[in-house]
Amino acid sequence: NLLMNPEIDFVTLLGQAGTGKTLLTLAAGLTQTLESKHFAEIIMTRVTVPVGEDIGFLPGTEEEKMAPWMGALEDNLDVLTHTDESSSGPYGGDWGKAATHDIIRSKIKVKSMNFMRGRTFLKKYLIIDEAQNLTPKQMKTLITRAGPGTKVVCLGNIAQIDTPYLTEGSSGLTYVVDRFKGWPHSGHITLQRGERSRLADHAAEVL
Repeated sequence: NLLMNPEIDFVTLLGQAGTGKTLLTLAAGLTQTLESKHFAEIIMTRVTVPVGEDIGFLPGTEEEKMAPWMGALEDNLDVLTHTDESSSGPYGGDWGKAATHDIIRSKIKVKSMNFMRGRTFLKKYLIIDEAQNLTPKQMKTLITRAGPGTKVVCLGNIAQIDTPYLTEGSSGLTYVVDRFKGWPHSGHITLQRGERSRLADHAAEVL
């Protein structure tokens, strides 16, 4: 499992909506943060605002500014902390039963792209969500923030690019998948099967 392997520092995880990219990545990150203590905390970031706007002008704290774009995180935490045996499935593990939502949430920091510049992250599990919307330059800026003991996981769906001037060919996600090919400390996964619902699967196919 590339997400759990300590020898793998960089993972790209592609799949259409509902294939479980965020869920799998969070489950692996929380296991290595709460159980094995391999990482100190999880950091999540993504492109948050339309091009030309700056999150710095939005009112509130950084986390409050990011909140509208992080609903997916809360949805996935609800799944991971759900302790009913019939539906908790393979996620969660021991910490899923023992840890409260608040304890788990305290281990996850939500950061905007703007606040990432100039930082170095030590022993962090860094999740870059919606990575298909990043340019190659933005991707390089983020990945080079990784200090010792940090793992970077890029999540994305190349068919769902929202940034107006990016294409499948020029996306930063396509760029890093290609550039990291063959490096022994990186890996790539493409998830094929939708896990959300038959409606979501069909919509992703036909719309």
